[in-house]
Amino acid sequence: MDRNLKALEFDKIIENLAEYANSGQAKEIIRNLVPFLSEAELRKNMSDTTQARQMLDNIGAPPAPAMENVEELLGKAVRYDLLLPEELEQVGMFLAAVKRMKEYLERGKEYRISLAYYEENLIPLEAIREELLRSVRYGKIDDQASAALRDMRRDIQRLEEKIKEKAESLLRSQKKYMSESFIVSRSGRVCLPVKKDYKSKVAGSVVDKSASGTTFFIEPAAVAKYREEKELLEIEEDNEVRRIIYLLMDQIAEEEEAFRQNIKMLVKLDYIFAKGKLSADMDGTEPGINTQGHLLLKGARHPLLKKESCVPLDFEMGNGKKGVIITGPNTGGKTVAIKTVGLFSVMAGCGLHLPCREADICMDNQVLCDIGDGQNIADNLSTFSSHISNVLQILRKVTKESLVIMDELGSGTDPTEGMGIAIAIIEQLRVSGCLFLVTTHYPEVKSYAARHEEIVNARMEFDRENLKPLYRMEIGKSGESCALYIAKRLGMPGNMLRTAAEEAYGEVKEELAEELELEQEIRWKKEFAPSIQKRKETGRKPLMPVFTRGDSVTVLPEGTIGIVVVPEDERGNVLVQVKGEKITVNQKRLKLKVAASELYPEDYDFSIIFDTVENRKARHKMEKGYQGDLMITWDKVE
Repeated sequence: MDRNLKALEFDKIIENLAEYANSGQAKEIIRNLVPFLSEAELRKNMSDTTQARQMLDNIGAPPAPAMENVEELLGKAVRYDLLLPEELEQVGMFLAAVKRMKEYLERGKEYRISLAYYEENLIPLEAIREELLRSVRYGKIDDQASAALRDMRRDIQRLEEKIKEKAESLLRSQKKYMSESFIVSRSGRVCLPVKKDYKSKVAGSVVDKSASGTTFFIEPAAVAKYREEKELLEIEEDNEVRRIIYLLMDQIAEEEEAFRQNIKMLVKLDYIFAKGKLSADMDGTEPGINTQGHLLLKGARHPLLKKESCVPLDFEMGNGKKGVIITGPNTGGKTVAIKTVGLFSVMAGCGLHLPCREADICMDNQVLCDIGDGQNIADNLSTFSSHISNVLQILRKVTKESLVIMDELGSGTDPTEGMGIAIAIIEQLRVSGCLFLVTTHYPEVKSYAARHEEIVNARMEFDRENLKPLYRMEIGKSGESCALYIAKRLGMPGNMLRTAAEEAYGEVKEELAEELELEQEIRWKKEFAPSIQKRKETGRKPLMPVFTRGDSVTVLPEGTIGIVVVPEDERGNVLVQVKGEKITVNQKRLKLKVAASELYPEDYDFSIIFDTVENRKARHKMEKGYQGDLMITWDKVE
């Protein structure tokens, strides 16, 4: 579906409409529905919708057309591909649906509804329908399809009874040879369960034997004779069934044109009544259609919103007023309002009714939209970039017969530049001569509109006392964002409000000062907040380092000799290596034996003393580059 129509959520209307259709063909027509460009075609489709609604209101819902696979089955019959009995039954159900639809439309003629006269375009094909009804039942060719078939099936049934009687008679008379007291069926044959030791006593053919091998299943010779006779009859029966099917197929193929006309008409009626059902469901009204660029809505409700929660919209443009600029607070219903206008224009252009008291819709050659933030992560476009790309595409397409809808024009960038861009866009729309409807927060755009008689300001009403949007549009008035009023009601002090008003408007007018009560001082009511607890200074001086890495020291009181690995920390603890083990000792327990400067050269590599051989080798290799399979292991410090 076109991106502009999706922006108006017309795709959801289409899906709702498709749910009212019964046939796949009608659903496909609905999913490809776009506004008509021919006035005559649009008026005809709108009239069909209105008459379908009248039929529904006066007579009730039409019978559902049974059309599944009928076109495909008709093609098979024409190609002489053998149809199955259940497929013939589907054709019969289709003709029954044609008959029911004709009867339904006949009732509509009593109300003088023109749509009812489509009945004359439906061809009943009564002879074929009755023949199919007589010949096919429950997915099988019925016994009454022909006298020969009836007789064959009687004979087959008689032979089946003889087979059973003969087998049961032999079972009783030769009871001592049997392992069971009942006859069985094996491989489609009636058999006797004969004990292994007596299989030669029963005349007949061994068909099967039990898993243990103790029982043989024998078809008696007397039974086999009847069975062979029955099989011959079944072949004749199958031939007769095929003959009947081909005769029925011939009749269907001969009426191919009539079948196709019926299919076409039932699909069309299914589509038309789907539109009527949608109208009834949303309590729709037939809109007027004009080509003079006039658009009028009274009591319009967005069809995707619940009726009880939707505030009706009254809106008008045209008659010299080409553009409407809507201002007002956020969440005030501006976007819903412009979407309603755009969606109604598309729906009416498709021949659909509208949920409103009254409407007069002008035909548009296209409805062009820029609604939503439009951010495109895949194309790395910001909200503003996406808006501008979309707007430029709209300006390249727009003509005087178009309807353009833009939401939050100029948003997403520096306010001053955004305002200038918004006015430049509106100017291009004004020059194009199209109808356009935009929302904005910029006061300069309102001033621009006031300078051009073909553009009118509008606003969404806001309840300042209760801080609630009223979702009602007022044409001819410009709105404010109401931010200052909202801030006041939420407790912002007068001095802050005055600063905000001065920054926004320069000089604060007396009327605004009174409404905001700027002279009234509001004191802050401070709330409890926790305090930061700073660390207390101990007054102790930081310890001066006593030992250095490599010093030889005596560990007291043991008197053992060690080497300093890491000098003392702020607590005075020193890491010392004693007999190959690293331990932590407070500097008070250490006595310098020999300073490192006297034992080792200045650039001495202490890893020779403190590291294992494996660590030293690993470090040496790592100095040449990363080695994924090497690891240096550090001793745990106690």
